[in-house]
Amino acid sequence: MEPFYYNRMDKERQAVYRAMQQGLLSLADSFQIPRIDGHALSDIFFELRLDHPEIFWVSSFKYRYFADSPNLIFIPEYLFEKSKIKDHQKAMKARVEKLARPAAKLSELEKEKYIHDFICENIHYDKLKKPYSHEIIGPLTQGVGVCEGIAKAVKLLCDELGIWCIVALSEANPEKGIKYRHAWNVVRIDGTYYHLDATFDNTLSKDDTIRYDYVNLADKQIFRDHEPVIWKVPACTDNDHFYYREKKVSWTTMDEVRNRTRQAVKKNKILLFHWRGGYLTKEVLKELLDVFHEEAKAKEKQAYVSVNWPQAVLRVRFKEGVGEELLEMEEADDSVKD
Repeated sequence: MEPFYYNRMDKERQAVYRAMQQGLLSLADSFQIPRIDGHALSDIFFELRLDHPEIFWVSSFKYRYFADSPNLIFIPEYLFEKSKIKDHQKAMKARVEKLARPAAKLSELEKEKYIHDFICENIHYDKLKKPYSHEIIGPLTQGVGVCEGIAKAVKLLCDELGIWCIVALSEANPEKGIKYRHAWNVVRIDGTYYHLDATFDNTLSKDDTIRYDYVNLADKQIFRDHEPVIWKVPACTDNDHFYYREKKVSWTTMDEVRNRTRQAVKKNKILLFHWRGGYLTKEVLKELLDVFHEEAKAKEKQAYVSVNWPQAVLRVRFKEGVGEELLEMEEADDSVKD
């Protein structure tokens, strides 16, 4: 698929990128690349691995140079012994082909959902942030990952299934308590660009309920709780394929919420929906909570409410018993430790 970040580099950086890619693919202990400053070198190393998540066996590097030389000596630090890398490559190729096979004949939208659901159902967040969790080998072979590894895995599976996809990366913001960078994806579905954050949905999914709060968001939605990107990505201005709108669970009136709540209480089902009837203010949330409580109380049940405030998504469970409704503010979070 398109080497997105490479295509946006100047010729000097592209030359470094190509030399670096060739050296990493050959599993060289060290190799020469055109000389460039250290900050640019780090950026190129990162961007190369976002363009090519299939290069999963290297996580960092060192370099040295001589004052009168036009080149640098690039020294990659491999995650595995070189003798084992080719075995890992072969196993990864077979794994990706096997995962992609059931979705080969689906539409682009269905393929995207298939990949998203695989991540939410099979990958666990690696709290220890092991080095391989930042690469595709963590999510796709070990069942663990952090946002970087998950976003790379999404891209690799999208590439395999013919969906245009890149990895987006935002900077840390210590003032907001955001210690690390965060990675997610931008996909092109039916010719239109959307944000897709399978990691955030993974952290929210529980009780056998897969969340789709971050499937096909526009810029104005995603940046409610994501920092600006480090490297520019295509503008996402459309939200027609936003999952909850597609599934008609994006509601605009209290009457509709009340009717759906009544049905959920009666059938003892979890109520999961997106509020689209204006801003989710404290006043609007209180009105929604009153609806949940009243409908639950009528059937001698209690409402347990979880709210993803930035994305205006609410999840309500109903249990036997009457009392005060319980409210939880959800926080989807996972970041790249740089």
